[in-house]
Amino acid sequence: MAKIKKGDLVQVITGATQERGGDRGKQGKVLDVLAEKNRVIVEGVNYVTKHTRVGQTQRGTKTGGIETVEASIHISNVALVDPSTKKPTKVGHRVEEQTKDGVKRTVRVRYAKKSGKDL
Repeated sequence: MAKIKKGDLVQVITGATQERGGDRGKQGKVLDVLAEKNRVIVEGVNYVTKHTRVGQTQRGTKTGGIETVEASIHISNVALVDPSTKKPTKVGHRVEEQTKDGVKRTVRVRYAKKSGKDL
């Protein structure tokens, strides 16, 4: 079961600090999870400049130029944020019983462990 999913709030825990122009300490929402590469794309983190070739659409408007987009970051460099304390925390799983339409099922559920000090 994945520890970080699309839509989770995560915090960058490695890299250069924000005073030095890095992203450590920034929090953002996960936009996409690239499971086969163990990478995530986080909103507002790891901006890169992308140059796109100039082209034309069917209406005749020009496309292309220089744009800034979020690049992926390795999944080990981010930590899930505990919703109650807003601090990075570890993720655990527990098995719960759920009843749906009168049928009992056992389901693994993610939960945020107790967040002590900052990671």
